[in-house]
Amino acid sequence: MLGVTDLPTYLAGLALIILLPGPNSLYVLSVAARRGVRTGYTAAAGVWCGDAVLMTLSAAGVASLLQGNAVLFGIVKYAGAGYLTWLAIGMLRAALALWRERRQPVADAVPQAQEGAAERPFRRALVISLLNPKAILFFIAFFVQFVDPGYAYPALSFLVLGVLAQLASVLYLTALIFSGTKLSAAFRRRKRLSAGATSAAGALFLGFAAKLSLAGG
Repeated sequence: MLGVTDLPTYLAGLALIILLPGPNSLYVLSVAARRGVRTGYTAAAGVWCGDAVLMTLSAAGVASLLQGNAVLFGIVKYAGAGYLTWLAIGMLRAALALWRERRQPVADAVPQAQEGAAERPFRRALVISLLNPKAILFFIAFFVQFVDPGYAYPALSFLVLGVLAQLASVLYLTALIFSGTKLSAAFRRRKRLSAGATSAAGALFLGFAAKLSLAGG
């Protein structure tokens, strides 16, 4: 179909990959839990735009450039790790503020922390996506396995694979967003749960940053 081979295997692999936790999905879940469905979709839109850019770059051969240039790969890699670390520190500071203000209603404490951070969910999610050279390498390494080398229009094959990947992402992030809004009700009732979840998210982002910075090209 349009130069795509072994579509069932691709869809099965895509489902497994989408379900693996990563900084993008964790950030969308966190935003939805703290600020509701609309803001959750704003963050998700940043993820989808970032993924679309990475897929386009992969199809254009930028992944090969990164893979063959250790200096360029290192610059992008450490920039991404630094940004994830900055986000993690912000989350941990917000969690600390919640612990200190746990005698106040959670509904008051959380908005204050977020307003102070001047959070822009779309931009943050977009930057998280774009500053991930491993994602570019993944897209081309995964996609190329399902493109018929004899097909006359390989760009069309990449487009089909990319559209399917985006549809899977839309379904998955939608599930996370609505799960996050249910969690938000529990966070409002239980202040320590909110602070603990924010701390866990910050720690996970530090883990993502460390994993990216230690990864080889």
